[in-house]
Amino acid sequence: MNKIYKKGQMALYAVSGMGVNMLNLMFGSYLCSALLVGGFGEEAVKNQTFAQKDLIIAAVWAVFVLVSKIIDGIIDIPMASFSDGLKTRWGRRRPALMIGFLPMVAAYLLFLIIPDPTGASVLNTIYYGVLLCIFYAFYTLTMVTYYATFTEIVDTMEQRNFISNVKSICDIAYFILGYVVVRAMLNGMNIRTVALIVLPLSLTMMIPMFMIKEPSNRGEAKSSEQVPGLVRSLSCTVKNKPFVLWMVVYSFMTFGVQLFLSGINEYFSFVGMSMILVMASSFAPVPLTLILFNKIQKKHSFGFAFRYVLLTYSFGMLMLFLTGLMEAGTLKTVLSVVSGLICSFSVGAFFSVAYSVPSELAAEEEKKTGVKNSAMYFAVQGLFAGIATGIATGVVLTALKGSEASHSTAMTFMTLIAAGGTLVSFLMTFILPKSIISLGSQETDKKEKEEKNED
Repeated sequence: MNKIYKKGQMALYAVSGMGVNMLNLMFGSYLCSALLVGGFGEEAVKNQTFAQKDLIIAAVWAVFVLVSKIIDGIIDIPMASFSDGLKTRWGRRRPALMIGFLPMVAAYLLFLIIPDPTGASVLNTIYYGVLLCIFYAFYTLTMVTYYATFTEIVDTMEQRNFISNVKSICDIAYFILGYVVVRAMLNGMNIRTVALIVLPLSLTMMIPMFMIKEPSNRGEAKSSEQVPGLVRSLSCTVKNKPFVLWMVVYSFMTFGVQLFLSGINEYFSFVGMSMILVMASSFAPVPLTLILFNKIQKKHSFGFAFRYVLLTYSFGMLMLFLTGLMEAGTLKTVLSVVSGLICSFSVGAFFSVAYSVPSELAAEEEKKTGVKNSAMYFAVQGLFAGIATGIATGVVLTALKGSEASHSTAMTFMTLIAAGGTLVSFLMTFILPKSIISLGSQETDKKEKEEKNED
């Protein structure tokens, strides 16, 4: 694959995933929630649910959500192997992107249809459950392929960090769109209409179709050493001890973050705080807080900086929990905004490390062994993230939400549980090896530049 070197090109490349990620946000935070009225305040039911009534059987749906997340994680493995080993006249990455993109968009559109508008039914539950599995499967192929190119389209860790940081800022942009703009639109439009308005953003994934330059690899002899098959590729990945330890830390972090992000729609509909104000205060400062994270990492190491953001997020969630218990008033509003600002010191870094750490570990492994399987690292990370998210959203969130509006008071504890998840992640960082802890430090960057000059 031809490399890109200009920062403008790298920044544009980092924008590519924003639209597809926005579709995923709509699924996780709005569309799935819109199938049940439980957890919503009375005023929110009109526009934030599909039909102002339950359309699915909650207990069966909880199983579907968990299964879809596990399938999402498991299917990452063959999807990554497919992307790593695909041989076409256009190379491997661009065709894999299109094979994932088109069915994903189709599943998104079909999800907006109500097959049985009479109310909660087995038909609706199965229909939406199957589409959920299809969406996540092809979303996985699209994004695993895209993330794998972070290792291949640039040369150095500094460049990968740059793409990861810009990608993280793009993540914040679509979160602001999702949790501020979309939420504001829901004051006057139904969620299904808003979902259609959001759909064209997915076309940002066309950017790699023009920027990736790969020659035909159709006539190349298969090399099991360079591009291994599924079993060997998976084996090489899970035998990478630093990566496996990173998965333990990453899973608890994902649980804490995804529980909050998936449940905020219901949480803010009754808790007496403005979702728009809190989300704006959480996401708007992220470009600046991400610069701070990178400076801390450069000066002290990745391990020090990452522990700092985990503790900051845990404190912000705990403060939001306590604020939610207060009586409505000016003080509650101010404290909720302060809680969001505290969390802003963490959220950008959480997204950035999800791209930078596995891409760097894959690049290091390729240097040592010659094995080109960067997609598999993101696939295995996706498996762990899928299980963690499935437990958070399919089990914990569904239990808190229930199927009756009277159960919604239990949602208050969501932020407390989210804080617990990231606090456990903080404790688990002490099992990480030095090879990960020292990532991004000045000493590591200097060593990498010296190695590159020697080459």
